[in-house]
Amino acid sequence: MSELHDECGVIGIYTTDPDVDIVEETYLSLYALQHRGSVGAGIAVNNNGAVTYYKEHGTIPEALPETELARLGKGQIALGHVKYASGGTAVDHENLAPLVMRYIKGQLALCINGALTNYSELRDELNKGAAIFQSNGDTEIIAYLVARARINALSLEEAVITGVRQLRGAYAMALTAADKLIGVRDPMGIRPLCYGKIGSSYVIASESCVFDSMGGEFIRDIQPGEMLVIDKEGVHSYTVEKSDKTALCIFEYVYFSRPDSVIDGVSVNMSRQTAGRLLAQQHPVEADMVCGVPDCGIESAIGYAMESGIPYGTGLIKNKYIGRAFNDRKRNSEYLMRIKLNALKNNVNGKRVIVIDDSILKGKTSRHIVNLLRQAGAAEVHMMIASPPFKFPCCLTSDSTSKENLMAASMSIEEMREYIGADSLGFLSAESLGEIAKECRLSLCDACFTGNYPLDVSDISRDDKYSKKIEE
Repeated sequence: MSELHDECGVIGIYTTDPDVDIVEETYLSLYALQHRGSVGAGIAVNNNGAVTYYKEHGTIPEALPETELARLGKGQIALGHVKYASGGTAVDHENLAPLVMRYIKGQLALCINGALTNYSELRDELNKGAAIFQSNGDTEIIAYLVARARINALSLEEAVITGVRQLRGAYAMALTAADKLIGVRDPMGIRPLCYGKIGSSYVIASESCVFDSMGGEFIRDIQPGEMLVIDKEGVHSYTVEKSDKTALCIFEYVYFSRPDSVIDGVSVNMSRQTAGRLLAQQHPVEADMVCGVPDCGIESAIGYAMESGIPYGTGLIKNKYIGRAFNDRKRNSEYLMRIKLNALKNNVNGKRVIVIDDSILKGKTSRHIVNLLRQAGAAEVHMMIASPPFKFPCCLTSDSTSKENLMAASMSIEEMREYIGADSLGFLSAESLGEIAKECRLSLCDACFTGNYPLDVSDISRDDKYSKKIEE
């Protein structure tokens, strides 16, 4: 169970069918992305250029009650967003998405998943032009850049291209203005984005699982540096910016994405099973059962069991019905972890147990899991991690922005084993990372394991005068 906060999720829907309830379709589609963020959610509806919206803290049912959704009205285009927290801090309402702004050309709604590395530079520039900010997030920066370009009598498509070409970093965004829905992916493809159809509606989404869950059709991934524009004439593709390299975040396969998603040609489920198989080859252990930490350790545990021949079983049960209200309660962190996760005593009592997790950050959750299994009667607990040691801050996709958050940055594997209390501890080798997604059409970013960042992160990896947080 990784201690990373999940990535955000974005949805954009375009329909020409007046019988389609676009609010309901967006609301239900968001459920497929709830795993990418549970701190806030929002929907914006574009009805012939007039945008209504609602966003609030909490999981989807908490944040988007039926009474508020009914007030959004009808429209042809809608955006949806789920948000995660940054650095363990509360998220201000101003930083929830979609962001809706009014400017000289009308209204613009925007939501993103990612983080800009040149945030301070861009905000300095906009401040000199007397821009007034209500948030400290990347979304407002991007909206200002697009609006400024649009004022100069450019088309909306040209304005988006002009604005986006000033960005550096990781982003997958959906925006709407006038009668268009637009999706843009960063030039390296660090953040995933794809499109397809649900019935008669075109849909842009963070993951392909949206189409499966809604009975739709996945068409393809949006390419790195591509802008997709959907309007009454159909779907149009533009190249915003080309990069000589690509760098899809490896953590989409390790942790972020749902197992039923296919990201840039690779099944997330199969990539995790492959990681488990490789882990069994690299760290064989004599044991009675293999179990996974729900949810992201389960597929890797199945792979480990298949490769090793050791039976797979359920050793841990996760409470999936904990919303924001519970997380906001000021209780001891050990107590909160116990409520969220429990051991299945009948299955583990007296057994030598191998428990598979996706990653280790601070190590507190891993120590808690080992203690749970021992208290349930496990004779031995061997913890295996389906990724290499997480040693370097991830500045583009998560909130691990300090080495102080990372146990592997200051401890040896043996010291980590002693801290969590396991009988043994094994990690997937860094050399194996390419194997878990070898059919991927893009190269992979593994900076959190190797320190090899695909771009300059010096601006985003420090606290600046705007108290910048990676929030989108």
